[in-house]
Amino acid sequence: MQSIIHKMGANELFKRSFRLVAVVLMISVMLLSACSGGGGNASSDGGAKTKDGKKQLEFMFRGSTEEEAAYKKVIDQFEADHEDVEVKLNTIPADNYATKLKAAITGKKIPDVFYIAPGEVRAYANSKVLLDLTEHVENSDAINLDNMWEYGFDSFRYDGETQGAGSIYALPKDVGPFALGYNKTMLEKAGVPLPDKDKPMTWDEFIKAAQAVTKDTDGDGEIDQFGTGFNVNWVLQAFVWSNGGDWLDETQTKVTVDTPEFAEALQFFADQQNVYKVTPSIEDAQTLDTYQRWLRGQLAFFPVGPWDVATFDKELDFEYDLIPYPAGKTGEPATWIGTLGIAVSASTEYPDLATELAEYLSASEEGQKALVDAHVQIPNLKDMAAEWAADTSTTPANKQEFLDIVQDYGRALPANNTYNGEWYDYFFTNIQPVLDGDKTAAEYVKEVQPKMQEYLDNAIQLEKQSSGN
Repeated sequence: MQSIIHKMGANELFKRSFRLVAVVLMISVMLLSACSGGGGNASSDGGAKTKDGKKQLEFMFRGSTEEEAAYKKVIDQFEADHEDVEVKLNTIPADNYATKLKAAITGKKIPDVFYIAPGEVRAYANSKVLLDLTEHVENSDAINLDNMWEYGFDSFRYDGETQGAGSIYALPKDVGPFALGYNKTMLEKAGVPLPDKDKPMTWDEFIKAAQAVTKDTDGDGEIDQFGTGFNVNWVLQAFVWSNGGDWLDETQTKVTVDTPEFAEALQFFADQQNVYKVTPSIEDAQTLDTYQRWLRGQLAFFPVGPWDVATFDKELDFEYDLIPYPAGKTGEPATWIGTLGIAVSASTEYPDLATELAEYLSASEEGQKALVDAHVQIPNLKDMAAEWAADTSTTPANKQEFLDIVQDYGRALPANNTYNGEWYDYFFTNIQPVLDGDKTAAEYVKEVQPKMQEYLDNAIQLEKQSSGN
């Protein structure tokens, strides 16, 4: 994911990632031929082959330059172990990946192995695009489920009604805990006590620390160093959940944003700009976005995902580390965990080989070591992850925070396990007046909940239709 979460508007990202109604319609056209064995990589002798007669697999993915280089090493080893196989790497820019994948499906040129997001599992499984990997996983000597993160596998399970249970439709590419980073150099220079890595700050403590470093450092009358620089689409979850609020009830059929706990968290987020003045204004952000401000050492607190570490190693000229997000009234930290799945096409001409490739990328020690050494993800293997986190000589020193999120307090993004994300996307569509201080959070959640519920009801109905229930 690299810095896409920090750089692009999250509304657009969710539209591209989760609006699956059109996907279902397009896939239904493709299925007439795909289910009869017509795949985009078929040849006259039953499968695509190179000029020298090797079996050819296409792996389509998205990622940073560092991730692409790491995958090249992993693929080279896979090919060395399979002399009759050649893997074609198809790297797609992150913000265009979902569109390219839909086009490949519509054009009946589905790659043998490809990334999918959790929010795509239901539609793709119902439309028979994905190979069911359950039997392979359960019988594989190379996959030890006890040594891999449950969250990764559960995100791609689906039994026809509930996501998180039943058949496995993708192997986890990774799990991506979204931690909070802090500029250690800045806090020390300002004489601010460094945060406790094991205990979250209260909201009041967080604001106090942020105010202490928000200042005009060059004497030109303009604030150029800030406490925070959060994107509401990606950080509000931490404040809402730690304050006892949520987007959905336990059944995932009822929207629950219109509660005092939720409104209080949203108001706290907006007040960071409008009341406490510890985050860049809209005008400030137009001059220089907050991601760039963090890279330049102008922010004290900023989110950090594992996909950021390689870039931060090269770009940052200050010390940083990880801590829990500040906690609301529950006193407990909260944040989300991202993930991507490595799926196999149901129409691949080489199902066994394609599945073996997905397994190698997801679960092999060789594959995981190459990706972890490239600083683009945490290990999928628990024992490897424990050893990796214990090494405090590499940045960030407190890598254990990533593991704590995965093992303890991290959650899936609210739209991950619903049929599409339109209901969730709508929440952020008209939120700007709250962020600008022109509307209270309580007014907004009361106003937005009925429309969100309408979108969610539509998604539930679409799922019933697509699954035949």
